[in-house]
Amino acid sequence: MKKNSTVCSLLFVFFLGVCTPAFSQLDAKRSHAQIVRAELFNENSNKVFVVAHRADWRNFPENSIGAIRSAIAMGVDVLELDVQRSKDGVLLLMHDATVNRTTSGNGKVADMDYAALEMLRLKNGAGRVTSEHIPTLEETLLEIKGKVLVNLDKADRYFDEIYPMLQRTGTLDHIIMKGNGDAKTVSEKFGRYLKDVLYMPIVNIDKQGAFDEILSLDEQLAPVAFELTYKDTTHAAALKVRPLLANKSLIWYNSLWASLSGGLEDDRAVGNPAKIYGYLIDKLGARIIQTDRPALLIDYLKSKGLYEIKDPVN
Repeated sequence: MKKNSTVCSLLFVFFLGVCTPAFSQLDAKRSHAQIVRAELFNENSNKVFVVAHRADWRNFPENSIGAIRSAIAMGVDVLELDVQRSKDGVLLLMHDATVNRTTSGNGKVADMDYAALEMLRLKNGAGRVTSEHIPTLEETLLEIKGKVLVNLDKADRYFDEIYPMLQRTGTLDHIIMKGNGDAKTVSEKFGRYLKDVLYMPIVNIDKQGAFDEILSLDEQLAPVAFELTYKDTTHAAALKVRPLLANKSLIWYNSLWASLSGGLEDDRAVGNPAKIYGYLIDKLGARIIQTDRPALLIDYLKSKGLYEIKDPVN
């Protein structure tokens, strides 16, 4: 009986290996970033995607390699990172036009060569100088390759320079670009890149004509997602836009501060994440949330079964 049991077990393992290699073999050929990208287009998915604003800036300096590594280890799906350019043309990570707030130095990024910028040290959220340096964009792309998607903010003005870098580093399919404007404006700015990078329009739904703008963009560009912003604390427009985009595009909301999503901000989610994140997801249809508290959001999503990629698509 024991022998038969052993034989049966071996046969089970054999047939399991023969019959179920599709996802394991497929995923072995794809990076995690590529799996996350494909999941954005999975019509059967209910996953909510987590975007870490300036990476994990609560524990490391914003836009730093340490913050990037921490956010990736945490399990975020997308990093939102900011791009500036030095005097000698080096693209680097920095939110502000000056280094005053976030580094040990002073001055405009555009007035300094990267050799000088590289000597500066980044400050953490409490304003203390750390050992972290200002990373170049290329250094960053090599760091995130295969691990996570990246939304490059403030980068549209440099995209003709960024595109060859994405090709060179093999990260073209990792990138999300966002912007304002009608389909004609978007096509003029990003037209030749739209087949390679993910473009997501940003629409302020408080403004008059916002719904017509969304329908026009959807018809002409068919974006995978829209980033929607609004101040109205009654959420009237947000409640109406959900059915407008149903079965068309995902909805991206920002819980960073009150004026971006009608008061549904991260700090109010502390101690009661369902009140904020639950409302964004269940009532407003959020499938992508940009947050300053990625760990809190991930924990909430896990508790609701909305975090894991359950059945990766091809």
